[in-house]
Amino acid sequence: MPPDIIKKTVVFAGYRCNNNCRFCMEADKRDLPVRGTAVIKGELKSARERGSDYIEIIGGEAAMRSDITSIISYAKDLGFSTIMMATNGRMFSYPELTKRLIDAGLNSLVFSIHGADAETHDYLTRSPGSFDQLIVGMENVKNAAIISGARISLGSNTCIVKDNYRQLPAISELIASSGVGNSEFIFVDCNEGGAKNSFDELVPKISDAAPYMRECLDIGNRNKADHWDVRYVPLCYFPDHLNRISELHEAKTFHTEHIAQDFVNTDAQSGRKNVGRRKSRRCSECILDPWCEGIWRTYISRYGDDELIPITELTVGQKEMLDGL
Repeated sequence: MPPDIIKKTVVFAGYRCNNNCRFCMEADKRDLPVRGTAVIKGELKSARERGSDYIEIIGGEAAMRSDITSIISYAKDLGFSTIMMATNGRMFSYPELTKRLIDAGLNSLVFSIHGADAETHDYLTRSPGSFDQLIVGMENVKNAAIISGARISLGSNTCIVKDNYRQLPAISELIASSGVGNSEFIFVDCNEGGAKNSFDELVPKISDAAPYMRECLDIGNRNKADHWDVRYVPLCYFPDHLNRISELHEAKTFHTEHIAQDFVNTDAQSGRKNVGRRKSRRCSECILDPWCEGIWRTYISRYGDDELIPITELTVGQKEMLDGL
């Protein structure tokens, strides 16, 4: 592994959650037993011993755990430089918990924002009031960081489904106005969980969603956002935004492993590329094929490959974007 690659460990702290998102990948895992404190701390210790410098704690909703402050504090004691949590933000609407976690060492947060308004977000999370709690939670984090003098990185992710893809420009504006400059807009994973179970209801065609995704990326470009990317998309729909593709940045920045109660993946990027996604017979004709991961295998099996149109040549600007990756 090149010396400038950051070794990142993603620890799944359990699948319990206070939202019930329609598209959730873990929709069929909610009843798996919650793992104990010693187990989670043991995974953190082992990850640090393997050379990980970046720990990401996810769920479910990890902030629901009664031991989460102790887990964050332990990660800090182990010497992780980045201690990140992916969250729906609702628990951070409680100022006392927010302060405890930041004081314990939490220095990076990624908030899930799935709608530009409460109606859409709460419909997708199936949790009335979740949007308002999310907005309060984001403000609480910013305020607590100011009070404590902590430096904390704020990010967001948005899962793209049929019910919200037309809102992507408005969601982008909401995120930008919140002072977040590290955002990912994620084409829904339909290989498992809620989106697989309700494919027709939830999964848009990439040809329908891509124009709104490109408009969203243009907002990031105008705001000169550091990281404002789309994820899990075929590159043929984004030749003018190759500098805004999350997987291309990830490949040169991180080596990521996933540790969960029901699986271990020591190379998440390769696993996704080789198992989760598929390429069409047309992809070999595309000039972007060497860089592209294709699209979800379930998507190909349900929608086919008629939408995937090979790119046969690149402009100078597009080549420069690839050269910079």
